[in-house]
Formats: sequence, C-alpha cells, structure tokens
Amino acid sequence: MSTETEARILLDDLTSKYLFKDILAFEQLKRPEILAQLLQLLAFQIGSEVSYHELGKSLHLDSRTVERYIELLEKSFVLFRLRPFSRNLRKEIRKKNKIYFFDLGIRNSIVQQYQPIEMRPDKGALWENFLLAERYKLLQAAQIRPNRYFWRTHDQQEIDYLEEVNGRLIGYEFKWKHTKRKVPPAFKKGYPQSEVRFIDRSNYRDFLDHPGPGH
Repeated sequence: MSTETEARILLDDLTSKYLFKDILAFEQLKRPEILAQLLQLLAFQIGSEVSYHELGKSLHLDSRTVERYIELLEKSFVLFRLRPFSRNLRKEIRKKNKIYFFDLGIRNSIVQQYQPIEMRPDKGALWENFLLAERYKLLQAAQIRPNRYFWRTHDQQEIDYLEEVNGRLIGYEFKWKHTKRKVPPAFKKGYPQSEVRFIDRSNYRDFLDHPGPGH
C-alpha cells in the first residue's frame, strides 16, 4: 500500500471518528446522517455565501436547526464563519455568511477529492480557504482578534476578506495566479480611507507570517 493511500485511509478514519462519533456523542445528536449531509453541502460551498434557508430545504430542516448544527461545528473547530461587511452602500450584501473549514484535509475527505491542487476545478476556493484558516490561526496565536468580514455588492463587486482593527479597515483579495487587479470602484468610493492588498502565491508568506499594520 502506498504512503499516499495510507494517508487517505488515515484521514478518512479520523474524519469519520471525530465528526460522526465524538461530536455527535458529545452533543447527543440523534441524526448523524443530517450532519454528514450538511457538511457535504458546506464543503461544496466554501468561498460562497450560504443560505440557512436553502440548506434547510435541502435537508428538510428549519433554518434555526441548520444554524444550530453550524454553531456546533464552529464550537468544535471544524468550521468558521465570515460575516458580510456593510456600512454605507445600499447595494451591499448584509445577511448571508461565508463558511470555511479549519482543516482542508477534513474537507477533502468529506467530498472524497484528493487530486493535486493544479488539477482541481475548485483550487481558487481551496486557496482562499487555506489562506483564511492559516491567517485565523496566526491571529489567534498572537492574541489578536480583529473584526473579520467579507464584502460584496449585489452587482458582484467584492473583497474576499476584511480586517478591522482600531477603526482601520484593510481588505485582502486572494488569487491563485498573479494577475492584473484593481480595487472595486464601489469599495474605493464607499471606504476611501481603507487599504486593499492582493495576495497570491508570490507574496502569501508575509500574509501568513506577520499580523500586519494596525495589530
């Protein structure tokens, strides 16, 4: 058996035991299949806005029950959420959160996808999830707790990630490849005192090694 195959088996076993035994047993949840289905739905939506109502329709649950499951997974450090940022503009998204996984190995085990990153159709979402999860760990280790958001308007202008510290707003756009980029006009106009940085494979180490200005 190859080392890669052994690693997959070990990861699948860890995912199964941790998610579908320990968490369910601890919270005395009686429908493990619902948790499994919810995690699959969320795994395919990383980087996208999540509707509790739509998830509930797929799972035949009410929105509040879906939110309770997500809160449980967040408290268990399986998932974390980003809230939408909205202050000035009528077109800004205000309600739906984005949900990411702390461990992309668990996410890949849930969806049973182990291809190399270059071959993945979801590599942009995986890259975004990786950067956000590692940034979260960096800030926690440094005992820094900024307000954390994403920003998007109804006409599809967006910033992947925002940190707000002491009133200072810094945005980050994540790209797998180094490409020509510009700050969305609506964001620049609505938040002229803010700063936006572009993160790709050429400069991501600084983003993950240093909390940055304002911290």
